[in-house]
Amino acid sequence: MTFFPIYERETVGNGRTRQTVTVSKLTVTRPPTPWQAPTAAGPVNAVVHLPGSKSVTNRALVLSALATGPSTLASPLLARDSALMVAGLRALGAHVSTAADDRWVVRPGPLHAAGEIDVGLAGTVMRFLPPVAGLAEGRAVFDGDPLARRRPLGPLVQALRGIGVRVESDPGGLLPLTVHGTGEVYGGEVVIDASASSQLVSGLLLAAPRFAEGITVRHLGPPVPAAPHLRMTVAMLRSAGAGVDDATPDVWTVAPGRLSGRGWEIEPDLSSALPFFAAALVTGGTVTLPGWPRSSMQPVEQLRELLRQMGADVRLGTGGLTVRGGGRVHGLDADLSGLSELAPVLTALAVLADSPSTLRGIGHFRGHETDRLPVLARALGTLGADVTELTDGLRIVPRPLRGGVVDTDRDHRMAHAAAVIGLAVPGVELSDVACTSKTLPEFPALWSSMIGANR
Repeated sequence: MTFFPIYERETVGNGRTRQTVTVSKLTVTRPPTPWQAPTAAGPVNAVVHLPGSKSVTNRALVLSALATGPSTLASPLLARDSALMVAGLRALGAHVSTAADDRWVVRPGPLHAAGEIDVGLAGTVMRFLPPVAGLAEGRAVFDGDPLARRRPLGPLVQALRGIGVRVESDPGGLLPLTVHGTGEVYGGEVVIDASASSQLVSGLLLAAPRFAEGITVRHLGPPVPAAPHLRMTVAMLRSAGAGVDDATPDVWTVAPGRLSGRGWEIEPDLSSALPFFAAALVTGGTVTLPGWPRSSMQPVEQLRELLRQMGADVRLGTGGLTVRGGGRVHGLDADLSGLSELAPVLTALAVLADSPSTLRGIGHFRGHETDRLPVLARALGTLGADVTELTDGLRIVPRPLRGGVVDTDRDHRMAHAAAVIGLAVPGVELSDVACTSKTLPEFPALWSSMIGANR
């Protein structure tokens, strides 16, 4: 068995947590780590430096591996999802140097499949790399964590078959699946129901410039969730030199052509930033994240408006993006169909609010790392929260809370949500904080440092 070590990092939390995350081509050692969430003694006032966006990092990695020349990624995300993407691309023939944490170098090589690719629980890996594997010569077997075998892939499998890629999978199109690449993909037009995940479309679009005829993807079905991530895919394709037409709603056309190697500046991760912004709101404090771009590929404006509705003052200045809490958290009635990754922490804020909240448009959450709607309702219910599962969302009615153990169910967003509640409720313990290594291995240390600095 061949391994490709990427990084090994120790994260020290509040004196109780010590974990080592080792990422290789096939395995990630990440034992469950119980963690007592720190309670804030007063307003949190902090400047928090966060790593790069997972969504931008993994898209940049794929585009760089398919380009005609070398590329660099400045300030990439160092986490399990990005490490698995690096390992998968290496298995498909790309040369990726991660020797410097703050600057990765990608040199495209002849694409060839080299056996097994571990996707972990990463939706970007399991949906972005099979189309790339179709362009490689040889056989690539995709599999991941047990929960990954429940995540929807069927529409992507059918689309790949429709453009001439031979894919073996179970009848439902779930993991494990095998792609038999021939070194070329014809492309053409496909119809896909991407209502389960926008990544199903993004995966096809990212590889499409290398298809002989490019691709036209037509979505037919309920609305595609997380539309901002599709806009990110289109913008990054254009930045790499691809011709993309997305003028018609639910139709995306990518012309065949050459992708250019380039330098990618990876902006901070919005989803990972939200728990820290929430800390300002919950405690009536101020949190600033420096390095925030004036123009972002992430849905920053939508998040700013949601935080304002919940009682925060949000400003983007030369020092970064700053959130100030007003001393109270207000309830929220919002459609989160384009912001689903933010829903767990927004639910935590709603639990602590002064009025009821309804979060809608997140029915597709059932196909994420866990079946997040009932998991959120059940886990936060152990703290006394009144969270009711709806057909496409959650209804939250604030009431007095108590401490207790929150089962994170191996979901990093669940851990973030529980930590936010722990700011205001003593005695909240996470069953596993190590699950945050998926997108932010530094979370326990950053969180404890932020709270500890204000005691």
